[in-house]
Amino acid sequence: MTTNNQGVGTRELALMILLEIERGEKSHIVLRQVLEKYQYLSKQDRAFLTRLAEGTTERRIELDYIINQFSKVKTEKMKPVIRNILRCAVYQIKYMDQVPDSAACNEAVNLAIRKGFKNLRGFVNGVLRNIARNIDKIAYPENTEEFLSIKYSMPQWIIRMWVRDYGEEKTKYILEGFYKERATTIRINGNATTKEELIRELTGEGIQVKEHPLLASALLISGYDYLAAIPAFREGKFQVQDAASIMVAEQAGIKEGDYILDVCAAPGGKALHAAQILNGTGMVEARDLTEMKVELIRENISRMGFENIRAVQQDATCFDADSEEKADVLIADLPCSGLGVLAKKTDLKYKMNPETETEVAALQREILDAVCRYVKPEGTLMYSTCTISRTENEENAGWFSEKHPEFDLEWEKQIFPSDITDGFYIAKFIRRGR
Repeated sequence: MTTNNQGVGTRELALMILLEIERGEKSHIVLRQVLEKYQYLSKQDRAFLTRLAEGTTERRIELDYIINQFSKVKTEKMKPVIRNILRCAVYQIKYMDQVPDSAACNEAVNLAIRKGFKNLRGFVNGVLRNIARNIDKIAYPENTEEFLSIKYSMPQWIIRMWVRDYGEEKTKYILEGFYKERATTIRINGNATTKEELIRELTGEGIQVKEHPLLASALLISGYDYLAAIPAFREGKFQVQDAASIMVAEQAGIKEGDYILDVCAAPGGKALHAAQILNGTGMVEARDLTEMKVELIRENISRMGFENIRAVQQDATCFDADSEEKADVLIADLPCSGLGVLAKKTDLKYKMNPETETEVAALQREILDAVCRYVKPEGTLMYSTCTISRTENEENAGWFSEKHPEFDLEWEKQIFPSDITDGFYIAKFIRRGR
């Protein structure tokens, strides 16, 4: 087991992360906090920890299915520590070829002892060695929904919804998209550098850089340790932002001098992009619900160095009379089920259910009802979500068109996850002139 100078191994850190996620913490936030706390970990150890924690979370349904075939005690009846030690080990056995099966088993036993479960070392060892011997003989269900659910570790209700809405083949495409290896997409701050200069600077730091196949304003980077260690990031020369998210401001028709209102802006990517397009003119007001989120926007504003943008705490569900018919462009990237970003937020799929998705869709309608009045006649409303759900996307856009006939739906697009973009939905509405 690789151990840092405080005596905490990478597998033990992964276990800590998994236990926090089971307690309800957000996977991407817990992982980021651990990586920040243990910055002195080597690049190799950070990569191993990230893959083990994310992969074990991402494959949880399949891992439990495998464990339950070889253990008399089912995972839901196990103590959380033992359950997650087994999950980590099985993930290594099945998906991490560079880890010998014997090492995965031995380290799991050692970790169980280290965590105070010496009496269960025989159980852990027996289950894992049996799985290691039979990992290529695991039988999966023949039923399509059950098979896809276990094979891709996706709750069955989501599989059922996607098969109904998009068909079986498209559903497989969506599921495979989440597991494709992907680089980090960054948007170039053209006010601070050029594409050529940024490529030269990043490659000089040993970072792998590719041009984005969809967007001239974006690059794909990989092979870096962590963002805060990159001088160009600290100096505001780029913003981490998915390609689909970048499309929102690019499709909005923003003109110099416009007033832009982003009602659910954190962490601020779209608002900052709008400020960049304004080229020092106009104003962007980036709003969000909590002071914590607003502070996150302010941090990014400060790093990027824009002066034509401000961050304000405001509840999007509450109508603000002072903003009525003020916005040339209104960006409404609203709270959603997040089913398009499961490659980055690996635990979201376990927290959502049909009832919560219905509640989220209703919240989206409530917000749209309030904020649409901020758009000027002939102004633009950009509605977007980071999900793959007709209920939250096309159906809500249709509902909005019917309830607000003063808006015309000019363009909409459902983007599916791949190695170069998240799952995302964008609808562009134009408010009619008087």
